[in-house]
Amino acid sequence: MKMNTKLTLTIEKEIIEIAKKYAKEKGQSLSEMVENYFKFLTADRTKIKEKQLSPKVRKLRGIIKAEDNVDFNQILTEELLKKYGI
Repeated sequence: MKMNTKLTLTIEKEIIEIAKKYAKEKGQSLSEMVENYFKFLTADRTKIKEKQLSPKVRKLRGIIKAEDNVDFNQILTEELLKKYGI
C-alpha cells in the first residue's frame, strides 16, 4: 500500500477555483487530478502500474492512438495558453 504525503502549492486563486470546478465536473478531487497529471508528466521516468491509476483513468487508458513522435507536453502547453491566455 502506498502512503500519501501532503503537498502545499502556491497557485493563483482564480486558477485554483477554475481547477476545482473542472475536477468536480470530471468526478475527481483536485488532489486526484493533480496526482494523475504528475503521473502523466513523469510516465517516462517511472513505469506506472495499472493499479496506481484511478479507476476512471484505467478505463480510458489506451483508447486514443497517437503517432510515436507526438509531444504531449507541447500540446498541453498550447491548449492551456489558448484557454487561459497565460
